[in-house]
Amino acid sequence: MVIKFNIENLNIWFGSIHALKQVSVGVQANEILSIIGPSNSGKTTFLRMLNRLNDLSQNFKMNGSVKLEQEDIRNIDTELLRKKVGMVFALPLPLPLSIFDNVAYGVRMHDRKNKKILGEIVEASLKEAYLWEEVKDRLNESAFKLSGGQQQRLCIARTLAIEPEVILFDEPCSGLDPISTAKVEDAMVKLKQKYTIVLVTNNVKQAARVGDRTAFFLNGELIELDKTDKMFTAPLDKRTDGYIRGKFG
Repeated sequence: MVIKFNIENLNIWFGSIHALKQVSVGVQANEILSIIGPSNSGKTTFLRMLNRLNDLSQNFKMNGSVKLEQEDIRNIDTELLRKKVGMVFALPLPLPLSIFDNVAYGVRMHDRKNKKILGEIVEASLKEAYLWEEVKDRLNESAFKLSGGQQQRLCIARTLAIEPEVILFDEPCSGLDPISTAKVEDAMVKLKQKYTIVLVTNNVKQAARVGDRTAFFLNGELIELDKTDKMFTAPLDKRTDGYIRGKFG
């Protein structure tokens, strides 16, 4: 078992708000780790910590250890870290460019401008995001002509194009219909063969469908972390059981 991220005794504050409290967890390589919990439980704060997006917030403070393959993330250049640890947000945010240029954008930023190589990267990324067959004849069209579900998979392809090691998903299906959600979930399950995935979701059933392991957060604390099938059939903590059964949250 290879540990991709090792988090020990993590505390995060935003001003006087103690958002995460003594969180320790190892994220395994090539797994989907689902993060569940009610609003304001610390899920997204945990996710944004993995590529230092919390650093952009005012009054942010943390202590504890967060290591990516044994290197403290605070010692990694933020641009390099965010290339290694890509993120897909809740709402799809395509750029006001063509489908092709959306996927190629990050690659061009890193100076890989050979047209043939660029085309190969765009095609491969769209295929990995389960979008190629739907757009291969429309690559020069505006990304805004795509449906919401297609735009989200386009954003996944754009993230894949820069060859990350880890992909963070922050409620990627919150605004999508069931068919689009299924396509995104299919893509995630396939992608874990090459990438490590951390998924924050408010959809408990989604966590059960795709997660290899699931972590339950409540009020900034990690209450329980276990294999998904075990947690959803025999959780150890009654608060986990209550949340999964819909008694609160």
